[in-house]
Amino acid sequence: MEKVLITGASGFVGQYLSRIFLDRGYSVTGLGTSKTHFLSEESPQFTWVSADTTLEGEWQAHAAGADIIINLAGRSIFKYWTPKYKQAIHDSRIKTTQNIVSALEKGQTRKLLTTSAVGIYGDCGDDLLTEETAPGTGFLADVCRNWEGAGIQAREKGVKTAVMRFGVVLGKNGGALATMLPAFKFFAGGPLGGGRQWFPWIHMKDLAVAVAFIIEEKELEGVFNFTGPRPVRQKEFARSLGRVLNRPAFMPAPAFVVKTIMGELGASLLQSQRARPGNLEEAGYEFLFQDVESALADILDKRFRENGL
Repeated sequence: MEKVLITGASGFVGQYLSRIFLDRGYSVTGLGTSKTHFLSEESPQFTWVSADTTLEGEWQAHAAGADIIINLAGRSIFKYWTPKYKQAIHDSRIKTTQNIVSALEKGQTRKLLTTSAVGIYGDCGDDLLTEETAPGTGFLADVCRNWEGAGIQAREKGVKTAVMRFGVVLGKNGGALATMLPAFKFFAGGPLGGGRQWFPWIHMKDLAVAVAFIIEEKELEGVFNFTGPRPVRQKEFARSLGRVLNRPAFMPAPAFVVKTIMGELGASLLQSQRARPGNLEEAGYEFLFQDVESALADILDKRFRENGL
């Protein structure tokens, strides 16, 4: 039984991936700062390790002994960016990744999948973004560039390394949708700013299956945009969400209001990234959800709408 280590396993994506890999027959060790994890009681194949991964420590032995590592660790960006919190965003990603790589032993870990984000491209207007597009500028772009740089050092230890540049992950019980749904519930939903910026979405199911695809394709490594195959503008996303919920989507949040309330985070939310998952598609991955409306319809099924809205 192969051993999978997942950092950030108590987060929105980490919880979902932990279940997926347990269901696929892997032994899973989760790492994070929470004291406990609900899967510890549900599955004998799940081990929880509570640790601050920005610091060296005993937790690194679990990295050294893993066959596969999925590195998701990172403080949420969806908080007000004070200078102190920006440092926490940076350190939780870069220092964790550096500590993982330093713990690896040649010949043990087969593959490392380390997270990044399409924020590495910066604000790109209508440009079509591929994995070969150069990094942009700004705080998030700088964090992502350093994050990726720390991860690819694992190649020097013979570890096949894949960089996952996440778009906006859509799923139940958390993430971006959790912050959007209350406004639509009260008939006040709509796009951010002018709505013409591109919105790089991906369904959680596709994210998870694509992660497994990279792991189980033995020779697959490199950089991958984790975004849906058909990017949409923000206003189109809002309209699709409104149609699925049977709610209007005509109440935009003006750009100056977003920036005033959210500061630098607000400015980042108004950026445009028309990213395509070229390398995943070229490798043969077939997306479960080709368009954003089918993705939203799957997530917001009748049961979820009744409970959540």
